[in-house]
Amino acid sequence: MTRCIDACLSCYKTCTSMAMNHCLEMGCKHVEPKHFSLMMACAEMCRTSAHFMLIGTPHHKHTCRKCAEICAECAADCERVGNMDECVVTCRACAESCRKMAA
Repeated sequence: MTRCIDACLSCYKTCTSMAMNHCLEMGCKHVEPKHFSLMMACAEMCRTSAHFMLIGTPHHKHTCRKCAEICAECAADCERVGNMDECVVTCRACAESCRKMAA
């Protein structure tokens, strides 16, 4: 569980930082509403999943399942937009970790 919490918090930090810095600076595809809101949703879902695991609620399986889905979608969209390798790698790692926790 500790590894999944770390993966979620890392993804939260990466998505938030990349969206608010990298994407805003790059403009164009990086700030398309669908892409930008997906990054923010991913960051928030990761933070929520980490929180649920930290407080020890059995409901973390539900948040982790949804987190894995959103992280995978965010990774694919960041790959589509391009020049976002850090986000792609971090989101994929979090998605994999959350899939295991949801099982």
